[in-house]
Amino acid sequence: MQSRGVSIFTGIYYWIMKTDVGYGFTHAMRQPLFSALFIGLIMGDFTRAIVIGAAIQILYIGLVAAGSNLPADDCLAGLIAIPIAIASHLSPAVAVTIAVPVGVLGVFLDQFRKTINIVFVHMADRFADEGKPKQVVMSAIVYPTLLSFVYRFPVPFIANMYGAKAVTAFMDAIPKWLTNGFGVMGGLLPALGFALTMFVIGDKKLLPWFFIGFFIVAYLKLPVMGAAIIGGCAILLISLAQGKREEEETL
Repeated sequence: MQSRGVSIFTGIYYWIMKTDVGYGFTHAMRQPLFSALFIGLIMGDFTRAIVIGAAIQILYIGLVAAGSNLPADDCLAGLIAIPIAIASHLSPAVAVTIAVPVGVLGVFLDQFRKTINIVFVHMADRFADEGKPKQVVMSAIVYPTLLSFVYRFPVPFIANMYGAKAVTAFMDAIPKWLTNGFGVMGGLLPALGFALTMFVIGDKKLLPWFFIGFFIVAYLKLPVMGAAIIGGCAILLISLAQGKREEEETL
């Protein structure tokens, strides 16, 4: 009963967290350390769940989804590795080794989601042209969310019902051509994401700052928080300089 309970919970939890409804909350709640709170309570081993969740969380501190392309699915990794480690009495180090391939599996699911959702995007465009706002909302939000339950819920549910062997068997069963195709697709998405970001920025004077931020994180390995602090200081300095220039011009 305990394994069934945690399996149902992780399946529903994964689906809700990955809908990104209330992103400011779900982004924090889907982290392994946060989900470990609930998993520990359900499985009756709160302390061990937190310890394992913290070990897995270290893998994904400062995780950046460049171009909206996940390098790893931290949510799925925690929801599968933590219960399996608790049920099998595995060490946190072993739990981390389970979390890594599971996180990769989550990336494939995300690529699949983006591929399928193209259909709903075109539906929403068509309804927008026809002046049907309710159908636009259904196509853009409701239909993709309901469909995501079909392919998100079973993964953590089955993995936690049948253990680590089910995860390994599933990963081995995925055809190489499919994994290679998703890999190529994933490689293109960051470039598309950066192009869209530059298009939104619009102002050519801001583009150097965009590239500075990217290279600081990508090549200097500066944590996201550090990059944010540097960006905040840069904004403050630019604002002060512009204010001083405008003040001098008015004199």
